[in-house]
Amino acid sequence: MADHAIATSARRTDVEKAATLVGAVFLVVGVLGFIPGITTNYGDMSFASHDSQAELLGVFQVSVLHNIVHLLFGVAGLVMGRSLSGARTFLVGGGVIYLVLWLYGLVIDKESSANFVPVNSADDWLHFLLGVGMVALGLLLTRRTAVARTDRS
Repeated sequence: MADHAIATSARRTDVEKAATLVGAVFLVVGVLGFIPGITTNYGDMSFASHDSQAELLGVFQVSVLHNIVHLLFGVAGLVMGRSLSGARTFLVGGGVIYLVLWLYGLVIDKESSANFVPVNSADDWLHFLLGVGMVALGLLLTRRTAVARTDRS
């Protein structure tokens, strides 16, 4: 049985491994957002509103909805990371979503009802880094996999 696990792991592409890892990180972040102490002002967390005063690690503004989004992204990464096309779609598509969220965070009034997720400036720049990183991983690792397969032919 251990040999099967090693063989299965060896057959996974780098992009599949990256999508799975990113998904696992999102899951951990989603769970941490519900843990008092790791999330400061936990008692002031709202479901979805700019009024949520809870902050993950005392930096990133979160709400119940924000944490649920992280959990859903995590599950998506774990599921989609099982195939090459799914992993690429998760990383590139998810990265684009995070870049759109970054732009959204830059243009909205943080004190308005438009900030329903909610996000603060730290979230905005983390979303930018996540977006760029995920798109880069999805494109570069998929390209590297295609080149490796061509070289074997």
